[in-house]
Amino acid sequence: MSKIWQKSITVDQLVEDFTVGRDREFDLQMAAFDVLGSLAHTIMLESIGLISSDDLQQVQQELKKIHRETEAGSFTIAPEVEDVHSQVEMLLTQRIGDAGKKIHSGRSRNDQVLVDLKLFFRHELQQVVEETESLFRLLIELSEKHKDVLLPGYTHLQVAMPSSFGLWFGAYAESLADDLELVLAAWKITNKNPLGSAAGYGSSFPLNRTLTTELLGFDALNYNVVYAQMGRGKTERVIAQALSALAATLAKMAMDQALYLSQNFAFVSYPDNLTTGSSIMPHKKNPDVWEIMRGKCNRLQALPNDVAMMTANLPSGYHRELQLLKELIFPAFADLKSCLHMANFMLQQISVNTDILSDPKYAYLFSVEEVNRLVLSGVPFRDAYRQVGLAIEKGDFNPEKNLNHTHEGSIGNLNNKEITAAMDKLLASFDFKKVEAAIKNLIT
Repeated sequence: MSKIWQKSITVDQLVEDFTVGRDREFDLQMAAFDVLGSLAHTIMLESIGLISSDDLQQVQQELKKIHRETEAGSFTIAPEVEDVHSQVEMLLTQRIGDAGKKIHSGRSRNDQVLVDLKLFFRHELQQVVEETESLFRLLIELSEKHKDVLLPGYTHLQVAMPSSFGLWFGAYAESLADDLELVLAAWKITNKNPLGSAAGYGSSFPLNRTLTTELLGFDALNYNVVYAQMGRGKTERVIAQALSALAATLAKMAMDQALYLSQNFAFVSYPDNLTTGSSIMPHKKNPDVWEIMRGKCNRLQALPNDVAMMTANLPSGYHRELQLLKELIFPAFADLKSCLHMANFMLQQISVNTDILSDPKYAYLFSVEEVNRLVLSGVPFRDAYRQVGLAIEKGDFNPEKNLNHTHEGSIGNLNNKEITAAMDKLLASFDFKKVEAAIKNLIT
């Protein structure tokens, strides 16, 4: 393999294969971001006199061409090349000569991969936020549409009290809003610039790290160069917590969907083409989408522990196993985005049962309502509770089924406007437009 660090010794091929592993595969996903980092870095190098304006013009022109190749999917890492950083530098040198050899001044592969990862994570987090927002809006819409349709609420999987589809859909919407608080924390930690920390101990070149921070649209620097290197692993751990929170919400939703679609519940239904059948039972409509989602999201909830175990006993400085974090985090982003997207797709075609509570087995749902009615008429609570309990034991319980829930967040007062306002405020904290403007300026 071609290595930018190699001198006269050739590494044993077995060692080579073991240590590189799947890194080149994941590096392809970072190719566009590696080019962005080099675009910013070379502008900075010219500003401090380390490359000429003529060299900068050549480098910038060719880097932008390579960026277009990454966007078009035509960029590849040659079999004999170690990683994306080597590939980009090799292409530059082949195409424009010595100017391409100058772009690595003032940086190490350590801070180069750090900035690539930060840019990649930032991009992926934005996509997660956008998919989450789309699902949130749909859930609020469904909550309002079906707010008057009642369904049983359960505790201990026993019929408990009246709920509604308005509450059910709205609950998951509000849960997603809380999950995005963790995603925002991950975004803030991700959106700091490590470039210029070199191998983790800075550089004797007079680097202008503030300039690359502005050029790449970061909010701030990772100022301390040792901490910038320590951030690898920590950033992934915080991201893992955020992705895990969203996965937990989706996993619970998927479990509800699988239950509610079963014949024993029959609370919801989907078109036949969104469910699967059985090879021997012609009546089956299996919730395979929700079951696969449940499995993927349960696996994602282990992600924080996986990342923690990979980094738990590492001292400061760079260690090679940090590259294995890509094998955990990169697929996690892909899985979570696909689950968010599929949840949105399925819920757009959900049908709800509008006559669930006519079934006599749900009569006991209204026992608390009956107790409360007696209390409102002046009967002490304990006496009212006993009176209703005795009626149930004797089989004489015949409740009224009119509900009057008016407090905040209840069946008759969903507070969806307030939940949406909170979500909108949270979304405004993600300064995507600033980032997009900076990247657009770099590549054009």
